[in-house]
Amino acid sequence: ENYYTNSPLKNPKGPDTGAWGVLRGGSWNFNPGDLRAAVRHFYNPALTFNGNGFRCVSGFPAAQQ
Repeated sequence: ENYYTNSPLKNPKGPDTGAWGVLRGGSWNFNPGDLRAAVRHFYNPALTFNGNGFRCVSGFPAAQQ
């Protein structure tokens, strides 16, 4: 409950115990307001679903003029 009050400022690893984890950001089937990386959702690490994971993003090449 009070982990963040005593955690390192950079790259906190999270508590050593507990049954739940945290997913940051959203998935393809989330509401637009939940897509920010600052949004966190709790999850059971023993379960999987098709919204877990990460996406590689690449910018589009500049248009030729």
